[in-house]
Amino acid sequence: MSKEIPAEQPALESRLRDSATCRDAFTEVINLYSEPLYWQIRRLVQNHDDANDLLQNTFMKAWSSIENFRGDAKLSTWLYKIAINESISFLARERKRLSISIDDEASMLVNAIEADTEIDGDQLALKLRKAIASLPEKQRIVFNMKYYDDMKYEQMSEILGTSVGALKASYHLAVKKIEQYFAETD
Repeated sequence: MSKEIPAEQPALESRLRDSATCRDAFTEVINLYSEPLYWQIRRLVQNHDDANDLLQNTFMKAWSSIENFRGDAKLSTWLYKIAINESISFLARERKRLSISIDDEASMLVNAIEADTEIDGDQLALKLRKAIASLPEKQRIVFNMKYYDDMKYEQMSEILGTSVGALKASYHLAVKKIEQYFAETD
């Protein structure tokens, strides 16, 4: 379901900073990162069409601020940060639009999972998606990044602006809550 995060390519980053090669390099960025970013977004918002829209927004924001990318962070970190911020903003707008409290967001996401016709999966995979959707937003993000993308805590820390220790604690709590969800729904 998820594609591994592409390895960093210093030559690509330098081509992004060169106005003569920037457009072609950005096309390469889109080709390299579309799938992993789509799945990161999709696991947060649950809906295929919304995920596609947010992926497009992510690349539009990246393109419009490409001259600000100085290479202080990895390209993938920068793109993931944009994608996650877009997803969080979208979920906040949806909560407001639907007059849903942050506490009721889990039921909104579970309903989206149940209505999803784009992903075929067995009952266990569906149950895991529902369990993840029931997590608080930060734990859901951390769990997805660690479990599906096997992302290192240090990279998550750069993306989310949270300490490694706090991320480890969030992941541990998320795992415990998912285990509890499975135990209660058997």
